[in-house]
Amino acid sequence: MPANFWANQTSNVGELGEQLVAQWLHQQNWLILHQRWRCRWGEIDLIIQQDPAKLKAKDQLQPLLAFVEVKTRSRGNWDADGLWAITPKKQAKLWRTAELFLGEYPEKQNLPCRFDVALVSCLRLSQTCHRQKNDLLLPLTVESGARQISPVEFGQPVSVAGYRLLLQDYIPAAFD
Repeated sequence: MPANFWANQTSNVGELGEQLVAQWLHQQNWLILHQRWRCRWGEIDLIIQQDPAKLKAKDQLQPLLAFVEVKTRSRGNWDADGLWAITPKKQAKLWRTAELFLGEYPEKQNLPCRFDVALVSCLRLSQTCHRQKNDLLLPLTVESGARQISPVEFGQPVSVAGYRLLLQDYIPAAFD
C-alpha cells in the first residue's frame, strides 16, 4: 500500500468507503490488485488476492481471489446499510464483470474466487465539530517524510475529508 494512500482524498463518499476497506484489507494481508475495475458490464469496487507469501493454511496451495462490493451508507438509509442493494440482478452483473476480469487476466483464472461485501457507515462532520473535536480527526503518522494513515480497525470510526467512516461489516463469500 503506497505511503500516500489517503493523499488524494476526495469528497466522494463511495470512494472514501472503498479506500477505507482497501486499507483494512491490506492490513489483513490482502494484495489490492485493482480499485474500481471497469468493463462493459460494470465495475467491481475492489479486486483483491491473498498475499501468497503470507498464506496461513498450509493445505492452501493457491491464494484466494476476491471481488469486493463496498456499500457506503449514511444513517437512516433504506436498504439495510447497503445489503439490500445487492439484488440478484446486481449479483449477476458482478458475476459477468468478474468473468470479463478473468478473461483479461488469464493467469488468475485457476485461482479459487469468491464475492465479498463490505458495509461502511458514513457521517458527515459539521465544520464546527470537525475543527473543535480533534479526537475525531484521523490520526496520521509521518514515515519517510510521507503522511500515512494509522491502522484501520474493524468497528472503529476514522475521520477523513470531513466524514466519519466506520467499517461495520465485512461478509466473506456473501454470494456464490
